[in-house]
Amino acid sequence: MKKYLLGIDIGTSACKVAVFNREGEVIASGNGEYQVYYPQQGYAEQKPEEWWETIYHTVKATLQKADIDSKDIAGIGVDGQSWSAIAVDEKGTVLHNTPIWMDSRSDSICKRLNEEIGADNIFNLAGNSLQPSYTTAKIIWYKENLPEVYKKIYKILQSNSFIVHRLTGVFSQDKSQGYGLHCFDMHSGTWNEKMCERLGIAKELLPDIYDCHQVVGCVTEEAARLSGLAVGTPVVAGGLDAACGTLGAGVIHPSQTQEQGGQAGGMSICMGEYNADPSLILSFHVIPERWLLQGGTTGGGGAMRWFEKEFADFEREEAKRLGKSSLEQLNLIADKVNPGCDGMVFLPYMAGERSPIWDVKAKGVYYGLDYSKTKGHFVRAVMEGVAYSLKHNLEVAKAAGAEVNEMRAMGGSANSLLWTQIKSDITGKPIAVPSSDTATTLGAAILAGVGVGMYQDFEEAVELTVKVKRYHKPNMDNHAIYQENYKTYLEVYKNLSNTMKER
Repeated sequence: MKKYLLGIDIGTSACKVAVFNREGEVIASGNGEYQVYYPQQGYAEQKPEEWWETIYHTVKATLQKADIDSKDIAGIGVDGQSWSAIAVDEKGTVLHNTPIWMDSRSDSICKRLNEEIGADNIFNLAGNSLQPSYTTAKIIWYKENLPEVYKKIYKILQSNSFIVHRLTGVFSQDKSQGYGLHCFDMHSGTWNEKMCERLGIAKELLPDIYDCHQVVGCVTEEAARLSGLAVGTPVVAGGLDAACGTLGAGVIHPSQTQEQGGQAGGMSICMGEYNADPSLILSFHVIPERWLLQGGTTGGGGAMRWFEKEFADFEREEAKRLGKSSLEQLNLIADKVNPGCDGMVFLPYMAGERSPIWDVKAKGVYYGLDYSKTKGHFVRAVMEGVAYSLKHNLEVAKAAGAEVNEMRAMGGSANSLLWTQIKSDITGKPIAVPSSDTATTLGAAILAGVGVGMYQDFEEAVELTVKVKRYHKPNMDNHAIYQENYKTYLEVYKNLSNTMKER
């Protein structure tokens, strides 16, 4: 009997690969980095071929580290970042760099379509407001700005479906990533031909839709040669990274909630029925008959990575000397600062902002500087600012009828005890932490496990594989302090929003 599952995660700054046994234990893992390109203001692109090259090298190295026979891998699941628009021809050749979720070049297209078709008409079908972050307007941007490229497009793929194609040769669209296109009916999980016509998107460009745990194909000889995988290994459709991370954190029942601490921040609330809000994001979960009401922000762990890269030379040197990470060093200096950062507030809008304000012109801001502030204040303000954005999304979700009692944290930020506690204190919600670094790849692997029959259902899979490692309860004294700073957080953006729009 085949004993292992492989999960592949296509993040914004890096890919992660992990081999799991049936109990969800990591046999071996690896990661590889690639670039984000910013050719001009408002543009954020990646090269899907760089994803694939990095992934197959990482898969090969991880299999060697695991020291297992690749024929013992029962199935492969792939998850990926949202809202790509990968234009490929009939052979799967990439025709242009893909705009990613941070890209806002199509803002004017969205405004025009919302006026021509009606923002309410679009929202009522798709369950999401039409914004430049999504895939929809990026396709139309190709059509209007790169007509020669557009003529050659055979299919538009998402990040995970692109890698699935590289592994199997099959063009697919999983159900959880459908929310990126506003011709996707969020009620039924199908393409709506009438809305395709109104948007000006040819339905032929859209691949067939698959359930996320459905086997779509098997590893080809070429993919096996490059990656070290066995020819014929089943590959499932996979899904959205946030949704796979939600599964990998054990969130499969209505009202359970995942807190996301990757490059982007936010949360995913599991729901048993359709419930959309124009200020938030709605997708299908990767498990059947479930939706996710999401808050997605641009300034999650990425804001801390930016700070570390630009201002933490000393901490990097100390980390080398002590054999620790620079982020651990930043945690130490942030922990010396009082909750509320002595009145200092950070707006984490480092690439515009998505939910709930949907402002492509929003900017990152430090407010409250004076001579008493230290580097520790700057670090802690980033942590608190990201947590305020989480609180903002939770409040909008509550107003929409989605009450959250507890969250399960995932992503690299969840490794910080301080940052996780800050999020608990600011939101007033307890936070459980399973295996934060592997939640997303585990979710992808679980999809494969259910798809090939290693697990009889998702209940069994989660029960076997997901274990909570620590638990954070909110400090309500700190919560009261943060409530005052949260008001400042909202006021700073409100007062500066017009200035941001004019620049």
